[in-house]
Amino acid sequence: MSLCFQPATTFPKGCHSSQEDGYKILRCSNAQLTEVPKDIPNDTNRLYLDFNQIPYLPSDAFRNLPVLMELDLSHNSLGHLDVTALKGLSDHLHSLDLSSNKLVSVNKEVFANLKARTNLSGNPWMCDCDLQELIRMVELDPSSSNGIVCASSVLEEHAGKPFLQVVKDFDLCNAYKRTTDVAMLVTMFGWFAMVISYLVYYVRQNQEDARRHLEYLKSLPSKQRQNEEPSTLSTVV
Repeated sequence: MSLCFQPATTFPKGCHSSQEDGYKILRCSNAQLTEVPKDIPNDTNRLYLDFNQIPYLPSDAFRNLPVLMELDLSHNSLGHLDVTALKGLSDHLHSLDLSSNKLVSVNKEVFANLKARTNLSGNPWMCDCDLQELIRMVELDPSSSNGIVCASSVLEEHAGKPFLQVVKDFDLCNAYKRTTDVAMLVTMFGWFAMVISYLVYYVRQNQEDARRHLEYLKSLPSKQRQNEEPSTLSTVV
């Protein structure tokens, strides 16, 4: 089935079109963009959106670019990617650059079925089980692997270390499971301690009440005490 392309005669503000080796290129670098342009020609093969201020990739951000092969989103302010942001790019995209953004955590489903070589370096990653599973799914650009550094981690001693160095010696998913198990045990122990404390308090309070009542009975005249003892005994029983 042939694709019907509609090349644009005008381009997004700050963008420039060119052609190299038969590939159509659209450069929107350093164009002060705050979102992905909506009027990108659908026959674009290489798209450069680097050095802008784009904070977010919405759902189906590139769905009308069926032959896009290279996408550069480096040096933006990306902090969140919608789970379907890259939907429709899996068949043709072979290079994806998300370096030098503000990504802390990304749903691994964003990269489902994506075959592109991906650069994730230069982001303030939270090194945890989610990142470990994401990295297993993505085909990393080998030259960028050491640039994936833990800005924070489930274990403080990993902060500042390259992610691949951390997971080489430590399984973050097992650490998460152990942390969860410990948290559950601590919670259960806390509830158990509260129940025991209440029971001890209840027993001691009853003992104190009984002691005071007996002292009261002893302080009564002997005849009145004899009349009240049967009722006291029945109350205790």
